[in-house]
Formats: sequence, structure tokens, C-alpha cells
Amino acid sequence: MRWASEGEPEVPAVPVDRPAPFSVLLQEWIDSDHDKTVGDLGDVFAGKSFAVTILMLMLFPALPLPTAGLSHVLEAVTVVVAAQMVLGRSVLWLPDRWRTRELGPSLEDKAVPWVARKISWAERHSHPRGVHIFRDRLPRRFLGLLIAALATAAAVSPPFSGLDTIPSMGAVIIALSMILEDIVILAVGIVVGALGVAISVAIGAAAVRFLSGLF
Repeated sequence: MRWASEGEPEVPAVPVDRPAPFSVLLQEWIDSDHDKTVGDLGDVFAGKSFAVTILMLMLFPALPLPTAGLSHVLEAVTVVVAAQMVLGRSVLWLPDRWRTRELGPSLEDKAVPWVARKISWAERHSHPRGVHIFRDRLPRRFLGLLIAALATAAAVSPPFSGLDTIPSMGAVIIALSMILEDIVILAVGIVVGALGVAISVAIGAAAVRFLSGLF
């Protein structure tokens, strides 16, 4: 509030409208009558369409649950989305077949509300840091390359091994850092993703040596 000088009326402070936190918008989308498809997700969160789409796509593979091959489909779509970031696109494009793909009850009823709560926690402990990294075209291309690499590492992991979980979680955290524009969260995502890839490579190499020893 600005203090009025003698003889002047007091001028009340004008409240500043703040955008709703992303976690609130995400929960409102889940509770709405919108079609819960990959395409609608990108349309509703147009300003953050790449980050939000990647977060939702890689969320399922990041959960330690049996996915019956669905993870590999989601990881393949993620590579296509991330490749568009590398190419510098500002508008997300997906084939109609993928745009109309529904998230499914597992994501809608359980995973997305759970991640909305986790994002709400992150929002309370985060604030924008290194914002230019998430807005400048060249750093965004690097982030797209990084996410594509993590999605590819997750996709080539042996089925039912669970080795795709940690690289996928790294991609989820990086996508979250893009939404919140926080370089600290980005650093955590890079470390988690690199750790996941290292574990996958180490276990894969050990498996190859073991099988070689049998023959």
C-alpha cells in the first residue's frame, strides 16, 4: 500500500493476479470433462506443451509397475516429441493416431493425481532459477536431446527388467524442471537420468559376460 501524504486519500494496494500453480491446473484438467488424450493434454497446456506431454508420457514407465509393453510405446512417442525440441519447433505436432490416444484409467485415476501432489510439494520448495535456460532456443534443443537419449535408453532396456524406471524418472524430473523453470530441479533430473543409464549399461554388460561364460 502507498502511504498517502497529508491531505491525500489513501490509495489501497491492488492485488496482483497470479497464475494458478501447475499442480492445480493439472488436477482441474483431470477433474474436467476434457478428453484425457495426449493431444488434449498438449492443447490445454499449450505454453508448456512439450514439457507437460513428456512428463505425462514418461510418468508411466517411471513407475515400478508391470506395463505389458505400453512403456515402450510411450517412450517412442517421447522420442518424437523430444526430437521436435531438438529441431527447434515451438508448436508440438503429433500424428492423429497418437493425439487421440487416451491416457487410460491407470494414469487418470491413480498416477496423475499422485504426481499432482508431488508437483504441489515441489512448487512449494521451488522458485524460478536460470529461467533463460528454459526459454532460449539453444538450451531447449540440448534439453530435447537429453530427454530423447533417456527415453531411448529406457526403450532399449530388457522387458520386465525394471531397468527403464530410473532413466524414465530422470526424464520426468527434467520435464518438471521445464515446467517450474528451476535449474536446480534440472540438475537433479540429469543426475538421476545419468545414474539410470549407468546402471542399465553396467547390468547389461554383466549379463553379456555371464551369457558368454555359459558358451
